[in-house]
Parts: sequence; structure tokens; C-alpha cells
Amino acid sequence: MSQHNSFKVGGAASLKKRNVLKRFERVELLRKRGEWKEGDRVVALKKTKPII
Repeated sequence: MSQHNSFKVGGAASLKKRNVLKRFERVELLRKRGEWKEGDRVVALKKTKPII
């Protein structure tokens, strides 16, 4: 029995850029921009767009 196409991992599918960042990625991005300092809250972070 063959595997359905939606379960296969393709070369292009695995390289697709995510449009949602995880919390630690958002904190790192805000830290680079100077908008987050050590000791600031990690909940209710500002909205960020991923670097393209």
C-alpha cells in the first residue's frame, strides 16, 4: 500500500518559511531591535514579522 501524498516530506515543503515565530524567536528579534530588555515580561509581546 502506498503512502498518501500529504504524509510525504518533500524537499520544497520542508524549506517553506514559517509566518509565525515562537516566543523565544520573538524575544530574540525584539532584543536585536532594542525593544526588549532583560527583565521585561515575555507574555503579551509586541507583534513581529519574521525576517525574510
